Amino acid sequence: MQAATTKLIHEIRRLSLPLRSPDDLSPLVEAAGEAKYVLLGEASHGTSEFYTVRAELTKRLILEHGCRFIAVEGDWPACFSVNRYVKSLPGAAADAKTALQAFDRWPVWMWANHEILELIEWLKAHNDALPAAERVGFYGMDVYSLWESMEEIIQYLERIGSKHVEDAREAFACFEPFHREGQNYGVSAALYGEGCTDEVVALLTKLRTDRGRVEDPQEAALDAEINGLVTLHAEQYYRAMITADAESWNIRDRHMVEALQRIAAFYGPGAKAVVWEHNTHIGDARSTDMLEDGMVNVGQLLREQSDPGEVFAIGFGTHRGTVMAASRWGVTPEVMQVPAGIRDSWEDLLHESLNGADHILLFAGRDAPALMDTVIGHRAIGVVYHPRRERGNYVPTVLPQRYDAFVHMDATTAVKPLAGIPVMV
Repeated sequence: MQAATTKLIHEIRRLSLPLRSPDDLSPLVEAAGEAKYVLLGEASHGTSEFYTVRAELTKRLILEHGCRFIAVEGDWPACFSVNRYVKSLPGAAADAKTALQAFDRWPVWMWANHEILELIEWLKAHNDALPAAERVGFYGMDVYSLWESMEEIIQYLERIGSKHVEDAREAFACFEPFHREGQNYGVSAALYGEGCTDEVVALLTKLRTDRGRVEDPQEAALDAEINGLVTLHAEQYYRAMITADAESWNIRDRHMVEALQRIAAFYGPGAKAVVWEHNTHIGDARSTDMLEDGMVNVGQLLREQSDPGEVFAIGFGTHRGTVMAASRWGVTPEVMQVPAGIRDSWEDLLHESLNGADHILLFAGRDAPALMDTVIGHRAIGVVYHPRRERGNYVPTVLPQRYDAFVHMDATTAVKPLAGIPVMV
């Protein structure tokens, strides 16, 4: 073993805390508890332990540190169905499973799973014991729900008898020829100049209002506002994804930050949030090769726009196990084998350093040596995954700069979809 690797393993051991039970999360909860935004990552969208540990952290941040809402890497309309349920808002589903059926667009397993079901049921019971104004919300920050969000805006305008209903119908009619396919719209807008930007901007200029919890206790106006934001940014996203991968990524992450900040403003000064997203979104992009590619992300943008101590990012990773993912976009997911971390990756080093046990690495407030500021590969698994092409799944990363803490789960298992567990391949 090389001397540098031996020293790095020694420092990993020095900075690590054992994770044998939920009680061992206490140092992490205390370290993150004063932050305005606690960002909880994941190395995949299909690993059960990432969901369950994040759920335990979330519960404690709500109970012990007063976090007011959860924001996730999910579509606003589907997540707002869950929000209605946990807060008993008008139109709420009868039970948690029914609320989660709103996640009906691929990748369904990402949020419609048993791990999230347990958290949602806990949150509903927690909220039922609180006054309406103190209940904890659940929201989506993503940008994909272009058509669903347009439909929600029209329904909202109809309910309130707005004079802008016909304006909305006329503006959204521009999208009708594309049959709810974002890629079709993107090709037309980017390559042929047949986009709907002007119509959307003109409509949203008419609709935007400023309000808070007192003025909008049923959250109908907040719902319409964020759906409007999604419509604007989704149009930009689908246009950019045809010609500029980095720019489409940046539009998406900037949208998520703006949505998060608008939700926080709705809750008022001092409101704290727990954010659930992939590591590639919550870990600072400046500590990866994303910087060279001109890409930004939620973790970077929030750090840049916030005061010191207001953002606390926790990454998650695994050495080996199984994961729920798909071989290509849109197909039935599978339980796939996650091979052992490649040699000299962060996953491999953590496995070796910690003797195959689960641990927490806490960087914030501690003296992480310069040796830890080494660029090393760090695994990222998407909803589409090819274990046989494993080396391409690693992101060059300076771990202590990318995160304030890191949770290493040595052996993990696939998430359990509500629709049932496919056969392992």
